Amino acid sequence: MSDETANEAQQLAAEAHTDFARAMDYGDYLQLGTLLSAQKPRSDKPDELLFIIIHQATELWMKLVLHELTQARSLVAADDLQPAFKALARVSRIQAQLIQSWDVLSTMTPSDYSGFRDALGQSSGFQSAQYRQIEFLLGNKQAAMIQPHRHLPDLAAALETALATPSLYDEVIRLLVRRGFAIDAAALGRDLTLPYVSDASVRAAWLAIYRDPKTHWELYQLAEELVDLEDWFQQWRFRHVTTVQRVIGFKRGTGGTAGVAYLRKALEIVFFPELWEVRTEL
Repeated sequence: MSDETANEAQQLAAEAHTDFARAMDYGDYLQLGTLLSAQKPRSDKPDELLFIIIHQATELWMKLVLHELTQARSLVAADDLQPAFKALARVSRIQAQLIQSWDVLSTMTPSDYSGFRDALGQSSGFQSAQYRQIEFLLGNKQAAMIQPHRHLPDLAAALETALATPSLYDEVIRLLVRRGFAIDAAALGRDLTLPYVSDASVRAAWLAIYRDPKTHWELYQLAEELVDLEDWFQQWRFRHVTTVQRVIGFKRGTGGTAGVAYLRKALEIVFFPELWEVRTEL
């Protein structure tokens, strides 16, 4: 290090605040003592730490996804679309980060994983309550998926509430009505605890929007944000399937599911069906 560089470093150190005896520091603000002590491997295999951190980081990202999607739903309900677009775009970028995390996990070989797999017991990502909340918020309502959380009454109650609450797309359809589109009563009065199914009147509304985007610019932009969101979500699901197959092949999952076969079925789930169907008619 040159004398000039050393002097600059000394000056920077002198200017920085270094006494935190009575002040909040970086670790305090981020609760790093709690966060970094939350990794508790149950085996002596070195790759278990990777497995834990990837899944914990995913749960943190999902917490932010829930925060942003909940905001977006409220903003759509309030006809405040511009900030809703920002929230939806942020979720898409988060999905990009989650997709890249599979690249890190895929560095773990089948031999690496089999060394600590038994330590997982029956725990599985299938049991992620946050992931289930995201699916409910996006319209894939499946009451049976609350069952793994019945041993935690408060969590089960929160999921029951999410199941019965209008999804993001339900609020979008209500927005279409407020913007003058004729939507059938069956779509507006549907049982919110069931998965959303495609509706001809909703498809007709999107078709009109896509055929005249200048007149319906905000709704056109909203449609594309939703398509972008689902596109990224599907890419995340696909990378999940390929990573699991790469690591465990076609073994059953630790949570009792059919593993890869179960995950492949998830690729068939569509949150916003009319936005995909309308492309064929344009």
